[in-house]
Amino acid sequence: MSRTWVVIPMFNEASVVGAVIEGVREVFPHVVCVDDGSRDNSQGVAREAGAIVVQHPINLGQGAALQTGFEYCLQDPELDCVITFDADGQHRVSDAKAMADRITSGEADVVLGSRFLDDRTQLSPMKRLVLRTAAIQSRWSTGLSLTDAHNGLRAFNPQVVGSIHLQQNRMAHASELIHQLAELNPRWVEQPVEIIYTEYSKSKGQSLLNSVNILADLFLR
Repeated sequence: MSRTWVVIPMFNEASVVGAVIEGVREVFPHVVCVDDGSRDNSQGVAREAGAIVVQHPINLGQGAALQTGFEYCLQDPELDCVITFDADGQHRVSDAKAMADRITSGEADVVLGSRFLDDRTQLSPMKRLVLRTAAIQSRWSTGLSLTDAHNGLRAFNPQVVGSIHLQQNRMAHASELIHQLAELNPRWVEQPVEIIYTEYSKSKGQSLLNSVNILADLFLR
């Protein structure tokens, strides 16, 4: 048998992560949450919801949490797909399932979520501009014709996961990941996904300030 693992980085997500994990586990039983130095009860809530929890004793950033999650998943000899999924409730499990199916069927080695391939995601004009700019810059620097370079919903086969080595712990990890994929040159596709913006998810990093940080990462690093 083979199986998919879902990696969920979390930092102070106790109020929402339980429901997120329960929804994910209806389709994907194998979930690892990387607790990135939370000061609340995120760990306990995640375990109660059925996830494996790996802990960072201090906050290292999402890039470090993803790398830890990847390394955990690679210990499973039956691994056939790894999905990255946000803890704040902004991703749809149905989108993740469609992406995993494209990996496990052998259609692609990497499936990257894009909120610009259909009209489901509601974006502010500024957010849309920033993300479009990021995609164009990524295209120039890597040669990958992405429509959405900063989408956290992704799926990978084990070979690609084993070749990813994220060293940028914080905002820059998204750009670093795309650059590494360009060097690996796997078979990749984009998948239309819906990002659900709530007041909670905005407070956890989907704000205008985060958009400014994305631009700073692109042009100042």
